[in-house]
Amino acid sequence: GPVVDPDALYDALKNGVIAGAALDVTEPEPIAGNHKLLSLPNCLVVPHIASASLETRTKMACMAAENVVALFQGQRPANMLNPEVLKR
Repeated sequence: GPVVDPDALYDALKNGVIAGAALDVTEPEPIAGNHKLLSLPNCLVVPHIASASLETRTKMACMAAENVVALFQGQRPANMLNPEVLKR
């Protein structure tokens, strides 16, 4: 969301600098229903629900559980993004 400047994107799409854009994250989220990006035929804005499938949510839950088990076994969780918080 905050990586993209929506006004700059709008200008680039409107002026043909960028041929098209597809966004599933906006800043703010959700995007206002009257936002000017939504008026462009070359801009697709979809809900931020890419992970909303049974298969993906099941995998996410299993990964979280495996990380908790690893932590309690004294191991580094496989999906840990900030290992500096582990104090050994």
